[in-house]
Amino acid sequence: MREHGPAGAVFLRFGRDHKQHLWEAIGNPRREAADARAREETRIRQEEYQAQVRRAAQEQAAKKAAEREARRPVCADCGAKFTDERWRTVERVGWGTTQEPRPTLCGDCDRQADADAQRTSSAHQHQEYNQAVPEQKAGGTWLSRFRR
Repeated sequence: MREHGPAGAVFLRFGRDHKQHLWEAIGNPRREAADARAREETRIRQEEYQAQVRRAAQEQAAKKAAEREARRPVCADCGAKFTDERWRTVERVGWGTTQEPRPTLCGDCDRQADADAQRTSSAHQHQEYNQAVPEQKAGGTWLSRFRR
């Protein structure tokens, strides 16, 4: 030890043909191998557990998505499923929100119903105007209505 110091290769172990440093000499290779195996097994178990947790989370997310799709409303007219945007629109959220006039129709059918209603009302107004015009002409001038 005087020649190499405590950090030098001065220790001769039984069954070895060369001198070793202190840390190598007091080590236990069997225990170190067993510790390495235990660390590897622990790492493998942790990876398996993490994979199991990920699978469970994926299954839960899939189940939640399936339940959500089962609750998704369908159009009363064409039978198509509502889009997320349309679903949010027709779903009443609070007291201050206005109710959708046709909550059972999808967006396309709702627009079609609006267009049909507009065409019907314009045709009805046009018909009323056409009926009013002959009455005015039949009586003469417009002042003739006040003479009766």
